[in-house]
Amino acid sequence: MYICTYVLDHATRYPEAIPLRSTTAPAVAKALIGIFTRVGFPKEVVSDRGTNFMSAYLKHMWNECGVTYKFTTPYHPQTNGLVERFNKTLKGMIMGLPEKLKRRWDVLLPCLLFAYREVPQKGVGFSPFELLFGHPVRGPLALVKEGWERPLHEPKQDIVDYVLGLRSRMAEYMEKATKNLEASQPLQKFWYDQKAALVEFQPGQKVWVLEPVAPRALQDKWSGPYPVLERKSQVTYLVDLGTSRSPKRVIHVNRLKLFHDRADVNLLMVTDEDQEAESEPLPDLLSSDPKDGSVDGVIYSDTLSG
Repeated sequence: MYICTYVLDHATRYPEAIPLRSTTAPAVAKALIGIFTRVGFPKEVVSDRGTNFMSAYLKHMWNECGVTYKFTTPYHPQTNGLVERFNKTLKGMIMGLPEKLKRRWDVLLPCLLFAYREVPQKGVGFSPFELLFGHPVRGPLALVKEGWERPLHEPKQDIVDYVLGLRSRMAEYMEKATKNLEASQPLQKFWYDQKAALVEFQPGQKVWVLEPVAPRALQDKWSGPYPVLERKSQVTYLVDLGTSRSPKRVIHVNRLKLFHDRADVNLLMVTDEDQEAESEPLPDLLSSDPKDGSVDGVIYSDTLSG
């Protein structure tokens, strides 16, 4: 059985996906080294809190390679939203394969990645391939176009001119991509804010914590209440879970809900005297002398007509 490990460059949206039979720390490290030796080592890496990524093995590798590593908030995949969206897209591409080819998805994975890399991204306006290599990829569509048109003999270019031109194109591409991304973010924020609500907690308040459950469970599970210790950022809080395994944990606000103590809830109590003074008398529906607004009669049927 294969499991995919995903790597995505946030600047260019260029993805890598490596099928692995094992996701142990040495296996993941070997796959990552294979990528970095082709495109270079990153300055910063963001990953989930899987035991392989948080292992001393990978931490040692990051330190030796001069890479700063950060981890997402537990059980909040939106922190690494680009990878999650790519994961969803790639799964959809695999599910779209003919049934007989789905079993060989690991063999066809390079072709699926190529198709993703050559398509311009809506947010940045360029394909991941263009932003990484500085020129459009020569893919199937380019081959078809070359078959229609007579190939042109491009003049030869020396190495210095090529490198200078490549640098100029890369700077131009990244500048345009940044502007396109900045222009698209207000619209994305608008749609997100339609369903979002500002929630804040104070140190000392008690909260419920939404815990992950088994896939066969029918509903989510709220545990607690637990006291809030500290606000770490605008969307994360340090919560005291009071367990030996995980006494304190940084939790995203989307997984927190304020706990209301019964002693803090003010109930409106109405006495019998107040109710009698404020309420109006009920009409006498059985009176033989019906008045305006009263009920003249009730028709009852125990059969259902269609």
